[in-house]
Order: sequence, then structure tokens, then C-alpha cells
Amino acid sequence: MASDVRLEHVSKSFGAFKAVDDVSLDVRAGSFVALLGPSGAGKSTVLRMIGGFELPDAGRIHIGGREVTDLPPYSRDVNTVFQSYALFPHMTVAENVAYGLRQDGVPREERRVRVRAALEMVQLIDFAHRKPGQLSGGQQQRVALARALVKRPSVLLLDEPLAALDRKLRQQMQVELKLLQHDLGITFIFVTHDQGEALAMADTIAVMRDGRIDQVGTPTELYDRPRTAFVAGFIGSQNFFAGRVDGPGRLAADSGIAIDAEQSANAPAPGARALAAIRPEYLTLSAREPAGAANKVAAQVIAIVMLGDALEYVLRLASGEELFARLPRNAPERPEEGVQVWVHWLRGQAAIFPYEEVATRMQAIRRKPDGGGTA
Repeated sequence: MASDVRLEHVSKSFGAFKAVDDVSLDVRAGSFVALLGPSGAGKSTVLRMIGGFELPDAGRIHIGGREVTDLPPYSRDVNTVFQSYALFPHMTVAENVAYGLRQDGVPREERRVRVRAALEMVQLIDFAHRKPGQLSGGQQQRVALARALVKRPSVLLLDEPLAALDRKLRQQMQVELKLLQHDLGITFIFVTHDQGEALAMADTIAVMRDGRIDQVGTPTELYDRPRTAFVAGFIGSQNFFAGRVDGPGRLAADSGIAIDAEQSANAPAPGARALAAIRPEYLTLSAREPAGAANKVAAQVIAIVMLGDALEYVLRLASGEELFARLPRNAPERPEEGVQVWVHWLRGQAAIFPYEEVATRMQAIRRKPDGGGTA
């Protein structure tokens, strides 16, 4: 399928700060793309350049096969839903949705038909005569969506529109947005710092940091085959072991254990500093030492956290390092807090990456007692 949006070597600076640094990206027509990354990664600046609210210092932007690099927002076939929704409090829901059409000079009867269709699309036709202050946060978000969709853009830009919603409503709106995009076939480009949102909604994710794109891929590709330690830690959770490469697919960890892993394409050379990464759900806990296991280490269970459908075990090694294991609640072996266990995993469940200090910082943040984490 042809590209609906194309960025070619786009850069943007604000004074001495380079917000976006040589970013290239192809967005397929009809796809749902998430720009994912921490605060300051440059994702909102990329979105604003696509929408025409910021002009790039270098590079070119195409929408629907047409170069729009220097065009103002109203000359681009896009519409934007902002985090604040920006609804007019003195107007009714219907008047808010009709505002852009009225500005464009669309005749009254056509406005009425299109507004009704847009409100039906977001299931708010019965709220047409209410004011925004009479609506819940989720309903206001749907009004903002209807106002953007009523103009029938080929590309819809969404700048963290779910950030102000509570957890349960945010999860509900994730499903509604995904279904709406599927039904309409419009290209959605969505900015978020929440990897759960990106995994739940997008068919393609571009992971950004420091103004650049680290990796682009499907949620499955990014989760199962991350190219960098940063992507591995930002998408889901990871246990990182720092150490030195001791041969193909082998890491001599600083904690004293040897780790066998799959040899990745970008694995560092023998002797180089590196990180081995193992996801918590890949760890198995056993009361007895597993015979023949390629990777195993003794640990003590220091805490068990209930996550609903899973249990997260906090484990401490003899070196003082902590690991996290995630077991289903119906797992055959569920050790009690305080006991000694053997932790083991398969060779293919570990990966070795070039060393990155940022990845070890993400793991440290995850250990905070308030439950803060990378995910």
C-alpha cells in the first residue's frame, strides 16, 4: 500500500536544543502508527510538523503524495486531536463539531448531515445539545474526535488524547479508537509515552529517543526482536545483566554468573561491555536445582506482587542484584515469600545488546518502592 505520510530526513531545533534529528518515516495509508518514547524524545514535535504547526529546519514532508513541507495547517489534508481537547465551553456538542465546517463555508444542510453522521460514529448523537461541561472526560474526548473526523481528513493526528483519562476509561477508549480507525480506514498517527497504549492500538510503532527513531516495527517485532537495549527496556519489562562479552552469545555478568543467549545481529565483539536482557515472564522458578539448564542462578524471594492475572516475584541474588519474574496465578510452582529458589531460563529467551547506561537506569527506576517503572 502507498505511503500516506512520508518524512525525509526531517530535523527541528529550538535554539540550541535539537528536538528532532534527521528523522525519516513512511506511514502506510490506512495504518495506525504510534510515535512512542519518553518525554523529550521528539515525538510531539514530529506530529506538529506533520500537522503544519511547526516547520522543519531541514528535510521534506509529503502527505498523500504531495509535498507539504512549508504549507500551513489549513492547507494540509490532516486534522489533529490534542490532549486538552480544546472544546468551546459556550457551544453545544453539535456546534463544536460543526465549527470547522462553518469556517470552511460548508452549507447549513450539509453541515447538519455531516455533524449527525460524526456524532453517530462516536455514539454521542443523544448528547448533541449538551455543553462540554455536562460531559464526562471520555465523552469530551469523543466530541474532539468527531470534530476532527467531520472534516473527513485523510490523516488524523492524535497528541496523547487519552492522557487525562483515568485508567479504566483510558483502556476502554483504546479499544474504541482502534475499532473506529479500523472501520473508517483513515490513517491515524498517535503520540504516546505509554507503551501499553502503543501495543494495544497501533499496527506499527516508531520508538523514539533524543530526537531520533531507534526502531520501527509491529508490536510483536518490537517486543520479541528489539534492536537496542533501550527498545528492549521501553517495550515491556526486562531484567538486565551488565557484563562483558565472553564469546558468541555469552556474557560474563558483573554479578559473577555466565549467561548463554542467542547471537544477535548487533551483538558487541568479545571483551566489549554489554547487557543481557531476559523478560520476567521467561523466568522459571524451581525449588530444586534444574539439571542441564543452560542458564540458572540461586535467589531468594523477597516480595510477591499481585497483578491481577499474574504474580510478580521480586528476587534477590547473592550479589545483591534484584530480578523480576512473572508467573501466571495458576502456575504449578508458586514459591512463598522468604524461600530460596532456583531461577532458570532457556538460551533463546535471553538477548545480548551493546551496553547502554539508559537501560540500567530504566531497571533501577522499576525497583522504586512506589511501583514506578519503565512500562
